[in-house]
Parts: sequence; structure tokens; C-alpha cells
Amino acid sequence: MYAFQGQRMMTDKKAFTLIEVMVVVLILGILAVNVITTIQAYATETKETTSKENLRILRGIIQLYSAKNGDVPPSYTDNDPTQPASSIIFVQQVVQDEHYLAKLPKNPFNELNTITVLGNDEEFPAEAPGGTGWIYKPAIPEARLNYPGTDGDGIRYYDY
Repeated sequence: MYAFQGQRMMTDKKAFTLIEVMVVVLILGILAVNVITTIQAYATETKETTSKENLRILRGIIQLYSAKNGDVPPSYTDNDPTQPASSIIFVQQVVQDEHYLAKLPKNPFNELNTITVLGNDEEFPAEAPGGTGWIYKPAIPEARLNYPGTDGDGIRYYDY
């Protein structure tokens, strides 16, 4: 509808102003940030839970293998703890020969299903060195998540 008022023609406006559009975009941006943050928090929480469960399974398999093989944990050639420990032997004993696992579980943070096996005289590094999914010392025997960083409670992933 047009209305004339003096020399000007006035129209009934049915569109949004630039400020109204900017306010809507700003609100949508704030909502998007909240949704993304929430999704990322759930993804991290899921990785933490999966890490703990995979460690529980791995540690249980190590105990089961040890119980079945005269208290000798996996990774020693011919189950002889005087032999050097090896990640290749570990995988062979746990996955290929004995069929305790179909495959090594993945570290959910770095997506690696490989393991570093420490020698009998080696100590665990002070920090997670990374490069593999897991780190294992058969002399103790103890397995750890090989990933730096801390969870939501401030606990190092390496200390799970």
C-alpha cells in the first residue's frame, strides 16, 4: 500500500532491518557454540570411558594369560621371563596364537592399536611418550594408556 504525504511516498515495510537480522545471527551463533561445546564434552567423556574399558580388558587378558602360563605374562619368547620382552611376541601370544583377543583394542585418543613393551630393567617414562596406543611392562605386569593430557577430573590419561 502506498500513501503519499507531501512529496514523499511511504510504504508499509514487511522486511527485517539489518539490526534485527544481526541479532538473530548473533543468537544462532551463541546457540551453535553451546551445542558444539556440549558435543565435544560428550565426545571426550566417551573417549575417557572407552579408554578405561579397553585398559580393563587388556589388563584382564594379561592376567588370564599369566594364570594360564605359570604366572608368566605375555611378551616373553617361549614364556621365558629371562628372554627379552617384545611387542611382537606380545601380539603373537595374545592375538595370534592364544586367541585371547581378536585384535588389540584401540587407544580412543590417538586411534592406535599398537603397544610399546618395556624391558625388565626399564622404568615407565615419567610422561606418556605417545607413538603407540598402549605401553606395557611385563615385569610388573602393568599396562597403561599411552597418551598425554588429563581428563575432566585432572587425572592423567597415563595414570588410568
